[in-house]
Amino acid sequence: MNWRLSICVISFIILFLIGIIFFFVGIYFCLFSICYFIEWEILILNSSSIVMTFLFDWMSLTFMGFVLFISSMVIFYSNDYMEGDPYLVRFILLVILFVLSMMLLIISPNMISILLGWDGLGLISYLLVIYYQNFKSYSAGMLTVLSNRLGDVAFLISIAWMLNFGSWNYIFYIDLFDYLLEAKVITFLMIFAAMTKSAQIPFSSWLPAAMAAPTPVSALVHSSTLVTAGVYLMIRFNSLIINTGYCNYLLFIGGMTMFMSGLGANFEFDLKKIIALSTLSQLGLMMSILSMGFYNLAFFHLLTHALFKALLFMCAGVMIHNLNDCQDIRFMGGLIYYLPLTTSCFCVSNLALCGMPFLAGFYSKDLILEMSLFGSLNMISFVFYFFSTGLTACYTARLICYTVIGDNNLSVSSGMMDEGWNMLKGMMGMVFMAIMGGSLLSWIIFPYPSMICLPFELKGLALFVSISGALFGYMFSFFSYNYSLITMYFMLSTFFLGSMWFMPYISTRGVIPSFLGVGTLLVSSFDQGWCEMFGGQGMFNMFRSNSIFIQFLQVNLIKVYLMCFVSFIFIMLLLF
Repeated sequence: MNWRLSICVISFIILFLIGIIFFFVGIYFCLFSICYFIEWEILILNSSSIVMTFLFDWMSLTFMGFVLFISSMVIFYSNDYMEGDPYLVRFILLVILFVLSMMLLIISPNMISILLGWDGLGLISYLLVIYYQNFKSYSAGMLTVLSNRLGDVAFLISIAWMLNFGSWNYIFYIDLFDYLLEAKVITFLMIFAAMTKSAQIPFSSWLPAAMAAPTPVSALVHSSTLVTAGVYLMIRFNSLIINTGYCNYLLFIGGMTMFMSGLGANFEFDLKKIIALSTLSQLGLMMSILSMGFYNLAFFHLLTHALFKALLFMCAGVMIHNLNDCQDIRFMGGLIYYLPLTTSCFCVSNLALCGMPFLAGFYSKDLILEMSLFGSLNMISFVFYFFSTGLTACYTARLICYTVIGDNNLSVSSGMMDEGWNMLKGMMGMVFMAIMGGSLLSWIIFPYPSMICLPFELKGLALFVSISGALFGYMFSFFSYNYSLITMYFMLSTFFLGSMWFMPYISTRGVIPSFLGVGTLLVSSFDQGWCEMFGGQGMFNMFRSNSIFIQFLQVNLIKVYLMCFVSFIFIMLLLF
């Protein structure tokens, strides 16, 4: 066996087995309501101890099991997808480091250890985004890392603020500072950090740009690791969000993100960016349901979304791989005749994304929509929720029509077949979970059935909106030529909706250059200007001149003494 292949297989086996163990232990902890704190005393000095604390409850163990399961399938899938890459081992090691950073973030109730995992995710995601080393990758990586650094700054400020309590173990203080000023400040900073990491408005532009990374990385990053870190942090801080009054703010931001990404995906032609915008829409859905206090529902949808979104990216990777790295859906079509197994998995994951009954996405998405109707939801949020659900079905139907069942627009030299067995085996493992994962998780997380009593119109509203959106998506793709001509009459509005409300242009040409310009001005005027001359550089020059003068006195001591004595005698003679 090739040693590169053996590294992939060994990594897959280890991660898969550990993930299965964590998942079943998490089920056991959930059924018997068990929670363990494990403290590791790293250093003790003069009664001051440095302790690393780990939190093992059903939520952290189940989430770790899912992350390890998906990462094992992605590594197995990468063995064929990255076959021609001479640095496959480096790629696998980067993915494993990425998973370990996510593990540290999941099990940490301590702000410092969370920051280690948080920054580890940011650094390794930058290295993975610039993996192909071209201008587009470098630009996307810089946008990704600078957007995430804003949240890191908020995280550091919250760590400094928590010194008021004498400890960084936030999990012990959540029930104590509900209505204090410190709680409001820390909660606002945590929401800000989660918004940057989960790409909520106005920090959404980096998520589609990060599609410059290899597709296996996208399958891992945009399903269960990087973008879900902010949502997971908000789940842990859920009680503070409710008690400090930031619910309406978070509800509005999540709804706007859902609406914006759903509209943008209907105007996009890049296959991976469409899937990235659908991820952004689901993240907005999780954030908005979190603001209502249903953290179990948000976590449920987080897990089910990770399953079918990883499968969706894997199928997209096989399509791109067979089409000679072409990602434009206008050059696809009729793939069901060439890639029947891949397109079947693709359709299953897309139907799960739309909330097709009895697939994984249905159990979480339908429950979220019904609970939002059951609660006190205002009209704006109601429109955001259900119109965005219709948009999800719309761009999904459009994507299927363009790629799977549409007219054949392939290149003449494209030879395609389902031949990558490692890729297909990785996808088969994900298909099973995308079909069965929702029902399995619903039985575990919600063991007791609850009745949601709604009128018939509201009960069937989610299904009606999804079917209507799918019909509109089919019509738009069927009349694509005429539809493109109609949009030319509304070029500015089409450009506005299709470019994420100008956020990429504002981020890359407005906000980031202005901040970098301000930084350049500060460096030239302060660090290299008067602050330097009156600060470190000035002190250095003063000490250097004084030391030169003292050294001169030490070396020429007799000469200086005689000169001073002669000068003194001469002055005395002149005076007397």
